[in-house]
Amino acid sequence: MVYEINPREFNGKLAEALKKIPEFKQPEWAKFVKTGASKERPPEDSDFWHKRAASILRQIYQRKNIGVSRLRTKYGSKKNRGVRPEEFRKAGGKIIRVILQQADKAGFTEIAKLIKGIKGRRLGRQLTKKGIEFLEGIK
Repeated sequence: MVYEINPREFNGKLAEALKKIPEFKQPEWAKFVKTGASKERPPEDSDFWHKRAASILRQIYQRKNIGVSRLRTKYGSKKNRGVRPEEFRKAGGKIIRVILQQADKAGFTEIAKLIKGIKGRRLGRQLTKKGIEFLEGIK
């Protein structure tokens, strides 16, 4: 179901569903914080927190296992440096980290354990059965 719907549409529906879950509350400080070094102002959208949480959960669903560093790169953008050429800057990690902690508390994600003897397994977050069912239940 996740792949059948347009990603923007799916994230909107998922954000609405996340508003009903008590663990996904926007902290007070989030209204005043920029999302990264490349931004000039904090986000003006009142639903930003839930939309970003929905987007992060969808990324974890797609990639099976992802960490804060890779998400920072994904949400980063180019910094306007005036006369000098633009350069890429990663997004800030605090917002991503807090959303992942909220998802852990809600039971949607868990930290992937390193399994001895299996090569190529990276640490990061992965969805639990509850999280997969929740995402696939969005219509």
